[in-house]
Amino acid sequence: MPDTAVSIAGLSFAYQPGRWILRDCNAAVGSGQIFSILGPNGCGKTTLLKLMLGALTPSEGHLATSGRTAFVPQLFQVSFDYTALDMVLMGRARQIGLFSQPAKHDEAAALEALDRLGMADFARRPFHELSGGQRQLVILSRALAAQAEILILDEPTSALDLKNQALVLEWITRLSCRDGLTIIFTTHHPHHALTVSDASLLMLGPERYVVGPANEVMTEDNLAALYGVPLKRLTFEHGDHSVETFVPVLQLRSAPSRPGEAISQRPERA
Repeated sequence: MPDTAVSIAGLSFAYQPGRWILRDCNAAVGSGQIFSILGPNGCGKTTLLKLMLGALTPSEGHLATSGRTAFVPQLFQVSFDYTALDMVLMGRARQIGLFSQPAKHDEAAALEALDRLGMADFARRPFHELSGGQRQLVILSRALAAQAEILILDEPTSALDLKNQALVLEWITRLSCRDGLTIIFTTHHPHHALTVSDASLLMLGPERYVVGPANEVMTEDNLAALYGVPLKRLTFEHGDHSVETFVPVLQLRSAPSRPGEAISQRPERA
């Protein structure tokens, strides 16, 4: 068993007394693992990340991290004309100190972090001119420049197209397997979690959790209970290996009864 990077025991949190967001949550994230957190909007995923980062204090229970943490937010735009290098240098804030300027070794660390994610050629490019996938890799580089051992990512593939989703997931896997970093991320995509995660936490309600190896807890029944829609877990051959994924079964309330009726029953546009 790997060493524990994050330990959660009896964790509970409420913004207002008696109105629990989390209640008696238990989980352990092994060092070097990829750990995914899934749940519907408003279930407490972001609150749990804030507790891991130390931005919130548990109301009850215990949460401990072993190693320096860094946060990778959802994809965002910036208001100023920062370069990619500027954005990564922000990750050196702890090392630079208040009211100090980055030194040469800070810039070297930032450039090394960009290079690790294949973004060195974009160091001087304005951040806002980069594609969504490139921006997300820059923010990942910022976390690496902070010399973090635990990366906490909030929906890292949101607002990305399919190609850039695959790119970010590939780098998440590399950082875990090649660099030994612990990766914790939230997602609304169960197929992403199944593809890259070692373990998963399903947040079904303030006091209902399922946690364990991703391949075991990511079942059709668990995900149907999580999202309120049926999902099918499918296996198919791609190239020389098998691939597993989830497909939601979306049913229209007024679905046509016979083939060919779908077009004729659609209301005309005004």
